[in-house]
Amino acid sequence: MNETIRSGVWPTMLTPYTEGGEVDYDALGRLIEWYLDRGVDGLFAVCQSSEMFYLSLEERVKVAEYTVRRAAGRVPVIASGHIADGFEEQIEELNAMAATGIDALVLITNRLAGPEESDETLKKRLERLLERLPRELPLGFYECPYPYKRLITPELLRWCAETGRFAFLKDTCCDLDQLRSRMEAVRDSGLKIYNANTTTLLESLKFGISGYSGVMANFHPELYVWLLRHWKDRREDAQRLMPILTMASWVEKQLYPINAKYYLKLEGVLDSIVGRSKDAGEMNATFRLEVEQVRELSLRLAEEHSL
Repeated sequence: MNETIRSGVWPTMLTPYTEGGEVDYDALGRLIEWYLDRGVDGLFAVCQSSEMFYLSLEERVKVAEYTVRRAAGRVPVIASGHIADGFEEQIEELNAMAATGIDALVLITNRLAGPEESDETLKKRLERLLERLPRELPLGFYECPYPYKRLITPELLRWCAETGRFAFLKDTCCDLDQLRSRMEAVRDSGLKIYNANTTTLLESLKFGISGYSGVMANFHPELYVWLLRHWKDRREDAQRLMPILTMASWVEKQLYPINAKYYLKLEGVLDSIVGRSKDAGEMNATFRLEVEQVRELSLRLAEEHSL
């Protein structure tokens, strides 16, 4: 069992930029402290929320290294940056990321097979990949929805768990029946599943899901931390909190990750809402008001839960 990959809340980290579009490491440092001050259990750096498809390999490596240094001794850090199409290019970028000091290296399921290719093809490519990655470094999977979402079957997930190499799955199926099947496939193994979907989160915790790793941890991670820590001993409060979290989570469909950066600017964490995957100029007055209202709700809920 891998004890480094803790149960709990793992934000999918943003990448702050200057107004000129360069990575802003001062703001990244403040962002890391903001996550940690809110009690998160780990950090998932260089993922889709980080706009990894819009970062150079050098930038991906530097962001991971910086996050590892800043969080050292406080929480574990995992990272992906797995974006290349070609096999040898993937080997290069994954080994570069593995050398940054991260606690686990996360593979993207859709990088291993195309939409029309079989699970057997994915497994064969994964076997080749495993031979070229450091054996001592735990691995993870992320069902990234871009450029297409590749869901992993329970059978393949069981095989991954049995290799002893995998410790983390960021699950994006958003389906309780599938989540339950996956949980049964890896139960009593070292592979933990983290739900990215708010609506199904509480119900999935009841049958063994290890935590939350999703977009809304860039808005109010403290509420998810509270839920993960108290859903058993304060069941009625947790049940009342869930519909509010679900409704608030609809904001992610607006203009993410720009809207999360706007929220963090309101928090005094970021100076700029510039992004690379979306145009910050599209963050219109209505979108801003919606985010402001989500923040007001978050502050009220945090006060009610003594956070």
